[in-house]
Amino acid sequence: MLAAGVHGEDMNIQGQGALITGASRGLGRALAEALALRGARVAMVAREGGPLHDAVATIRARGGVAHAIVGDIGAKDAIHRIAGQAQGLLGEISIAIHNASTLGPTPLRLLLDTECEDLATVLETNLVGPFRLTRILAGAMALRGAGVIVHISSDAAIEPYPRWGAYGASKAAQDHLSRILAAELADTGVRILAVDPGEMDTAMHAPGESHFELLQAFARRGVLEHALELATTSGLSSHELGDACLILRS
Repeated sequence: MLAAGVHGEDMNIQGQGALITGASRGLGRALAEALALRGARVAMVAREGGPLHDAVATIRARGGVAHAIVGDIGAKDAIHRIAGQAQGLLGEISIAIHNASTLGPTPLRLLLDTECEDLATVLETNLVGPFRLTRILAGAMALRGAGVIVHISSDAAIEPYPRWGAYGASKAAQDHLSRILAAELADTGVRILAVDPGEMDTAMHAPGESHFELLQAFARRGVLEHALELATTSGLSSHELGDACLILRS
């Protein structure tokens, strides 16, 4: 088991397997880089091969271990291939981060103007796809008695933003899915966390006071519902979120 300080200086996840979806750019790429920097072997999933292979090459150039898996998390017939390829490349998956998501067609529409098919597509990518992947990975984690599954959430899960109906509904459902999974897996050693990273590292939204120490304490105590409540009301930077994913292994 791992021990770590508030900012993760002493963490050791050397050689552990981590799967990150939506990993070709943005937060997913930042998390993959942070995990690889700490010694994890990462499998990075994204739909577009070009940016994904560029992200993998960056990690490898820094001495990290990274693999590209091109696939669409919202496609039912792709899930077993993605999971199988990741397990073939990494062996055991200790950390899974569900970061891939879609807003749906843009410009965003009022909910009553949203096509049923567009709502279904958003739900497949943001909710059903991650659930399918979790079903494959969580069983092995439970048998080993350890594992972390992270859902990247959004304040749209709790705030009724006009024109964000499909996305907000998908994230609200994902948050509650996380709560239920956490309750059902409470005695298995598998930890579930939904994290709203907020507006990260932008000029418009300077990071406020960090709640990472409190999040760490909650995570160590295994009180996942409190960690979820805290995370969905705090603006964590990508680095803090990466540390949060790691601290749950302690």
